[in-house]
Amino acid sequence: MAIEKKTIRLLIVEESQNEAERLVSLFRNAGCATRAQCVTEPDELATALQQSWDLLIAAPNCEELSPHEALKTIKRQAKDIPVIQLVDPEEPDAITQALLNGAQDAVPLGEDERLVLVSRREIGNLEVRRAYRTAELALHEAEKRCQLLLQSSEDAIAYVHDGMHVHANPIYLQLFGYTDVEELEGMPVIDLVASDDQQAFRDFLKQYSNDPEANGTARFLCQGLRADGSTFTADMSFSPATYEDEPCIQVVIRDGNQNDAELEEKLREATSVDPVTGLLNRTRLVEALEAEMEKVVQHGQTASFAYLQLDRYAAILAEIGISDIDALLAALANQLKEHFAPPALLARFSDDAFAVLVQGSTAEQLESRLKPLLRQAVSQPIEINKRALQPSYSIGLTALDEQTVNAHEIMDRAHRCALAIAKQGGNAIKRYDPAEELAAAASRGSLIAIVQQALEQSRFRLLFQPLISLRGDSREHYEVLLRLNNTQNEEVPPAEFFRVAEESGLSAKIDRWVIHNAIKVLVDHRARGHDTCLFIHLSAASLQDARLLLWLQAALQAARLPSESLIFQISEANALAHLNQTKIMANGLKKLGHRVTLGQFGCALAPFNILKQVPIDFLKVDGSFVRDLGNPENQETLKNLISGIQEHKKLCIVPFVENATILATLWQSGVNYIQGYYLQEPSQAMNYEFVADE
Repeated sequence: MAIEKKTIRLLIVEESQNEAERLVSLFRNAGCATRAQCVTEPDELATALQQSWDLLIAAPNCEELSPHEALKTIKRQAKDIPVIQLVDPEEPDAITQALLNGAQDAVPLGEDERLVLVSRREIGNLEVRRAYRTAELALHEAEKRCQLLLQSSEDAIAYVHDGMHVHANPIYLQLFGYTDVEELEGMPVIDLVASDDQQAFRDFLKQYSNDPEANGTARFLCQGLRADGSTFTADMSFSPATYEDEPCIQVVIRDGNQNDAELEEKLREATSVDPVTGLLNRTRLVEALEAEMEKVVQHGQTASFAYLQLDRYAAILAEIGISDIDALLAALANQLKEHFAPPALLARFSDDAFAVLVQGSTAEQLESRLKPLLRQAVSQPIEINKRALQPSYSIGLTALDEQTVNAHEIMDRAHRCALAIAKQGGNAIKRYDPAEELAAAASRGSLIAIVQQALEQSRFRLLFQPLISLRGDSREHYEVLLRLNNTQNEEVPPAEFFRVAEESGLSAKIDRWVIHNAIKVLVDHRARGHDTCLFIHLSAASLQDARLLLWLQAALQAARLPSESLIFQISEANALAHLNQTKIMANGLKKLGHRVTLGQFGCALAPFNILKQVPIDFLKVDGSFVRDLGNPENQETLKNLISGIQEHKKLCIVPFVENATILATLWQSGVNYIQGYYLQEPSQAMNYEFVADE
């Protein structure tokens, strides 16, 4: 196959070096030249993604870097890298979940031959996508070159559709005495033929237009009619063509009255430098951006683009006038030159905006270089004609990615970010975030739109499922669960809308909605004499929300609820994927008086290691440990996990208790709390009858 003729660049997410080397050997033994790198942490993956890769294989359990987190990182950086996730063959839903998370395929552990075949297929698909993007760039470049050739041609050239002009080059305009192509667009070409020759020209054009492809190239000699009424001998050549994806006829005219020297005279090319600032002009910037995008697409290079919109431009112009605005723009351009030495490209994008294109830079790195510029705007006023001015910028920036081959889309991204900052008062930076774009572009009836509508119109539903103490805790405990119906009033599977919420950046808002509404229900319930505590889930987005703790403290104070009445649950996967943020959040919650639960516990390679870094009160074992407890081996696995929890002096919760047969086993094992449909299914009311001896 074609992919075997080139070296495959393989990225592996796997903690075991031996297993990673075995995977590489698997490909080499299959005849594939392979270069590989193994990563185990998010920072390592982010750094590796600055290079070009053909395939990523993710092991099912990498403590610091889960397959889902790896997929999110790839998506965040807009990299086109196929991902194959290795899954546990004992987990029937693992393949489906991997595909829902965005993996191209999922292969059970141990199926090596299938892994190689799937990898070949996905690398082949990647080559097709790369070839398509390269061809698209080549087509765009060819069209651009054709346009340049058209504009600088020695011949007078026009494009005609249904007898009307659709475009003409400068020599054509000059030949007929016109100054602007808009004067000709929509004008019948026969109007540029002298009246004595119009009937013959009409007959010729009608016959030629019936089938230009069959007629090929044809000539017609007539008297051309200039705008001033004068005529000249026009030697007209007709051929089939395409202009802006539409079939048309190309007309090339030579003036029989002029000599060759006059035909060779060209219009002066526009300068590529802005005369006021000495920076590149917009046209030259677009050309440079397109060239840089070609490097990103074809060679996997890194580059970033920033749009700097001058704040309060209209007010400044009104204050200092037109004569001094140029001096200000020149001074700002000099500031930019001090901050960005070559090969960074600087341009004046418009009257009130500059642009920066930096090769070999991520968006994060470019943001770091731009921040001092904002501080300088405040600390170092610019003096123009004895006026001290403090101009600032609204800055939008984005990375160039290999999935976007349109330069205008890159510029639009940065521009939209800058506009968002300007609406907030300016003098700040906003980085392009695909999740925000996805949320903003949600179409009517899509799941994203349903989630957004549920947030805006408070259409989510809270359900409560009791947790029953096996060790005499007299307090009532419920887990808060979230449900959502679509426009047909059908319940949306929680996994689906949580996935969409995460991808569209709405998870943190949903968490706050749940907390706010759970507090209201809990206040009313406790007012009726119940000593009730609620377990509330926190998403990965909330772990990274630095303002959540202050908001939570204010919400509890307003509701006059004791802190211990709310227990916050973090999934093991999210805690490991965002370990630093989890430590900060858990410590902050503890300081406020809350208890913390680590949910879906026990799936990591070394699950108890996280307890050394994060303060945890409850450990809620993953539901996979509770399935098929009729198997003695599974019972032993669960008992060992519970024993480990007890050794670490944590309270143990076992969910998914669906029948009475396992109750004795759980009680004898020392489990603190149980939960499941056998006790009570989730309900809109907290109405379980807790008894004192439970």
